[in-house]
Parts: sequence; C-alpha cells; structure tokens
Amino acid sequence: MKQVTAILIGAGQRGAQVYASYALQHPNELKFVGVAEPSKEKREKFAQQHQIPKENVRKTWEEILAGPRMADCALICTQDQMHYVPLRRACELGYDILCEKPITPVKEELLKIQKLTDTYAGIISVAHVLRFSPFFREIKRQLDGGAIGDIVDIQHMESVGYWHMAHSFVRGNWRNSAESCPMILAKCCHDFDILLWLVGKDVKRVSSFGSLKLFKQENAPAGSTSRCTSGCEARDTCPFYAPKFYLEHPKAEIDGLRNVMCPEQDPQAILKALEQGPYGRCVYHCDNDVVDHQVVNLEFEDDITVSLTMCAFTNRCERVINIMGTKGQIHGRMEDNFIEVTDFVTGHVNRISVHAPEGGHSGSDAAMMQTFVKLAASKGALRDDASAKEAVQSHLVALAAEESRVNHGKMIEMGGF
Repeated sequence: MKQVTAILIGAGQRGAQVYASYALQHPNELKFVGVAEPSKEKREKFAQQHQIPKENVRKTWEEILAGPRMADCALICTQDQMHYVPLRRACELGYDILCEKPITPVKEELLKIQKLTDTYAGIISVAHVLRFSPFFREIKRQLDGGAIGDIVDIQHMESVGYWHMAHSFVRGNWRNSAESCPMILAKCCHDFDILLWLVGKDVKRVSSFGSLKLFKQENAPAGSTSRCTSGCEARDTCPFYAPKFYLEHPKAEIDGLRNVMCPEQDPQAILKALEQGPYGRCVYHCDNDVVDHQVVNLEFEDDITVSLTMCAFTNRCERVINIMGTKGQIHGRMEDNFIEVTDFVTGHVNRISVHAPEGGHSGSDAAMMQTFVKLAASKGALRDDASAKEAVQSHLVALAAEESRVNHGKMIEMGGF
C-alpha cells in the first residue's frame, strides 16, 4: 500500500491527538504535510511532531486551501459549524476528505452535501467511528446472520457520564447550541448512525422529549461562586468541583480532558488554567443551554420501533443496547466488550467476548483511520463504510428529534422533513 499524504484543518483534541496520531504510529501508511490551526501553540506543536515544512503551516483553512492541492487527503476537524465551507472548497481542489462529526448542524447544508456526494469523484467520509467498533460489527454480523430473526424493537442507552457532561457540554465547546449544535446531534449522531446501520431501513417518524434540568443558575447550591477556585463553600458536596476533577479524577487524564484544558500538566499550571479559563467555571453559572437528558422514539419501516435515551447523570460514559427480535434477543455493553445472544428456540445463551484494541471508543478510532487510509490509497476502490451520503440521513434524524423536542414532542414525519 502506498503512503497517503494529508493535511489537517483544525489541530484540536480529536484532529491532532486522536486521528493524526495514526500517522505517528504508522508512518509508512500516512504522512501529514500541512496544517491549519488558529492557535499558534497547537499549530507549531503539530508541525513539529509531524515535521511539516514551514510554508505548509497556516493559521486558517482559507490559507491552506487557497490551492493548489498539496496532499491526497484533507481531515476537516474544525468546530461543528465550520465544516461545510472548507469541505466544499476541499472538494473543488480534489482532496479525499475525512470530516469530523457532526458534518454540519444546518439542514440546508446537509442536503447540499448529500447532492455533492452524488457527483463528487473523490471520497467524502465522516468520522462515525462506532461503525468500526468490534462490538457493533459483531452485533451487525449476528443480525445479518439471522441470529434473532427479524428486528422488532431496540432500546439504546447513551450514558454521557456526569463528569463528561460538565467538561464538554456545560463548561466546554459544546455547551451552547447556537455556537455549536444541539446536544442530541453533538453527542448522539454516532448513535443514530449505528441504529440506522443495524436496522438497515429508513426512519418514518420521530418524536422526542428532553430538557436542561440541573445545570442552571437557579439550582446553584448555597455558597457557590461563579468559579470553583473563588472560595466556593459547596466544594466538599459538589460532584462537579473542577479542581478535584482535573487534579484527581482518572478520566481527566485517560480521556485527554486535562490536555484540552491545559497543555502543561503540572498541578500549578492546571490550577492557573482553572482560575482563568472556561473549565474552572461553576456548572451552575455558565452560558450553557443544551439539554442534560433526552429521549427519542423512532418508527422505522416494517413497524420496527427504536428508543434512544441520552442522559448526563451516569457514572460511566458507556453505550448499552438491547435488540429484540422475532427469534431471539441481543444485549450488550460496548465498554465491557461483551454481547449476549439468546435463542428463543433452544434457550441457549451465547456470551461473546469481543476483543477491542487499545484506543478511544474501544479501539474504533484507530480502526476508522486504518480503513480511511486504505480507502484513500485504493482511490476509492474499496467500500466506504462511513460515507457522507449515509451520514446525512442519521444527521437529519437527529435534527428532526431536536425539532420535535423544542415543539413539546411533536411527531415529525421524515418524508416531509
């Protein structure tokens, strides 16, 4: 396989630390030759790591896509509302594209991308990493093999994790739907994509309920302050007290959340970042408005029903799925890497332990990058398992769910949506 070259647009946590790290681990397969990133510190760090020529280190996507094309691929990892325009420009230049999810929170832009995929000769993939999870691939294999007959109903749970909610959706970049996108799209576009992939049919109707229940000013405990570091009297009873989380909670380091907050990792630098930056704010005194819990009901073709629950108030960040069929049942927890398949005829329960490689999303991040690089090297000769054309459908379902929620559970007909 030939080495694929790439440029990175947006050197944040996902783009630089997750996707681009594949090039450092597999330099014979992937090499970054350009980067665009507004943060000087992130831009220079990435350029140094990947030995990028100075002339290919740019501040904005406009500069690096001014032309001509300098690589085989472009990874678009900017913020949610900044994907569409550079994606369109990268297509004009002939790049193969991997776009971070969600593609865009704007329905009109989604429809334009869908039309673009019909005519574009190159690759447009979306970072729907769960499609590459050994866990969900095994479930798909069981379903396609008829292990439980026909699907009747699915219950799917997206447990956000109370600490992840506070970091990303209350204090962080995805806290405000006007600045990023609705919570159900930001957090659950993965889940909608997986559900549509597993069922293999179109969604007919959508309804949804949810709200922001806890993280608002009227729920602030007595003695709380606008910043956790400003003498908060609720520090010993608040599970969201920032210094305790970023200095003591293992997830702050394991999931790279500490790196997002502060490039320097010594305690004094972290405390200073909490005193000055957004991640030290009290969760009850932020400018957040996205929901902290939501349920979505989907009716597919052939009378298949699916329910998705997304909730912040869980100890683990995990996905749990229960699929009920005419001849059996599949139950599993992604983060525990097990699946139980029950056969109604024999009563046999087959417990399957799924091997998940090291890495984010139970090894899915690296698997997705490996697949995309092979796809780019083959010039599209292989099947694109995460094409933008399919991703558009799941994004539209998520937007329909949000429209239903803000209209008090109004039923949305996907045909008209």
